Amino acid sequence: MQSLLEQIQSRAEASGVFGDIRIEGGMLVCDAKHSAEPAHYRVEIHGEGAKPEVWVSLVMKDRWQSESIEAELMHTGDKLEELLDEELADLGYEGPALGFEHFRSEDMLFTFRSRVPTDDPETVGTCLLGYELTFRPLGDMDTTEED
Repeated sequence: MQSLLEQIQSRAEASGVFGDIRIEGGMLVCDAKHSAEPAHYRVEIHGEGAKPEVWVSLVMKDRWQSESIEAELMHTGDKLEELLDEELADLGYEGPALGFEHFRSEDMLFTFRSRVPTDDPETVGTCLLGYELTFRPLGDMDTTEED
């Protein structure tokens, strides 16, 4: 598990699109670079053995940050699954479409997450980068963009 996270960390660092990147608590945490409020992209691995569950996610404490993403989607009529599919296709991903879960976690974080169908580090890294590309232009995730 640590090796997988380290390989994905290397790819995330090479991309230059994240702020601070670290492995903590058994997960890879990548800070959203220009978010209006603190937000983090994560790679989490649940379970051991031949078929661990791998998840990519975007988490934030700030309710208004999460609502800014939801409001943008409502205003444009875009669907997260379609936006992610487009970004992943541009990155060369050829796996099955990723679904989304959106909820407030037990640790009180507003969470968008998708299960990755494999633990292949290249694929997981692509999905992490796809998440960043999908969410960056939404709501208040990038304060460097002008309206």
